[in-house]
Amino acid sequence: MGKVKLAENIFWVGKVDDRKVPFHRLILERGTTYNSYLLETKKPTIIDTVDIAFAKEYVDNLSEMINLEKIEYIIINHVEPDHAGALPALAARAKNAKIVTTKLGCEFLKNMFKLHNREFIIIKDKGTLDIGGKTLQFFETPYLHTEETMITYEIEDKILFPCDIFSTHIANDELFNDLAKGEYIEDFKVYYKLIMAPHRPYVRQMLDKIRNLDINIIAPSHGYILRKDTKDFIKIYDEMSTLEDSTKGKKVTILFSTMTGNTSKVAGELVEGLKTSGVETFVFNLKNANLDEIISRIKDSDGILIGSSTKYADMVGNVEELLKELKNIDNNGKCAAAFGSYGWSGEGITHVEDYLNDAGFTVINQRYLIINRGVDTPVFPLRVKFSSREGLETAREAGKIFGEQILTH
Repeated sequence: MGKVKLAENIFWVGKVDDRKVPFHRLILERGTTYNSYLLETKKPTIIDTVDIAFAKEYVDNLSEMINLEKIEYIIINHVEPDHAGALPALAARAKNAKIVTTKLGCEFLKNMFKLHNREFIIIKDKGTLDIGGKTLQFFETPYLHTEETMITYEIEDKILFPCDIFSTHIANDELFNDLAKGEYIEDFKVYYKLIMAPHRPYVRQMLDKIRNLDINIIAPSHGYILRKDTKDFIKIYDEMSTLEDSTKGKKVTILFSTMTGNTSKVAGELVEGLKTSGVETFVFNLKNANLDEIISRIKDSDGILIGSSTKYADMVGNVEELLKELKNIDNNGKCAAAFGSYGWSGEGITHVEDYLNDAGFTVINQRYLIINRGVDTPVFPLRVKFSSREGLETAREAGKIFGEQILTH
């Protein structure tokens, strides 16, 4: 298609993929587009590339539009292969280009594409970059939909380049939504539900960051470039990500047994993390709690966290007694996770998780988070050695993540 103008010196240079495209264990029946953008300023800049399958075609086409050795910056908002896949091929010919991304994005790109010898610029949230006649501002948007993601805003023309956010999977040659030949709003909403909905708390954070930006055009990584009714599309995300209804009445019960108090400290940090999600929490030290009261509270909760210290490779206190009782109640649909402190090997925590699986809970662990949420953070089962500062910080993050699962499960 060549390059398509968005604004003065700003062009779409991507790829329309009209196949039935395999994507995240789905088939995109209507295809998709990989939207890459060229800013022909005094310091020529590329924002995102295309899928790795089209890397050579993309770079060859781009070389007919601009001398690749004159490119000064390559902005990578998100490292997945449908965005950064053509980066190695482009970087090999754009030898002078600096790669601009987040700190975590830099780590990923270096290791994924063997770019250890390239110069990277690590963005700061709300930081800016002068590209010679135009100014880019960057915002970190973690977990939309992976941890390293950021978005880019071009100030002078008021164009937001939000990567996967505000995208739609439709192959279209007209590119702009005001030229759309068919209905696409429902596809826009379906994209949100499949990709963004599991990360609704982070959608809220993103919306807060862009709330005061004056946005004329939203230029995402897939589907239509939104230059008509841009505020309406932001409103759709706002409405679909509102947490008021999802937090109302959500409850998490935390139960633990401890030997020296370290597991109690872990439980306290989990509570602090859960607070950020707005769910109501109930905490029981099993040493002093009434079993009938605990069972009643569990039945009334949306999720439970059960913790134990480890002694002689086993659980402590009456944790096992409680776990045996849980097999006798209906736990279908409830989320659960195991946690605890340990000094040597920490088997007690893994035994707790085994019981939770047997009792029919949806167990939140690393496997679950990777498959269902794209979160590669090894927080559950949560095993904290003694009560180290790093371990307690992880516990607080784990509470936050668990709360998000309760809101979106």
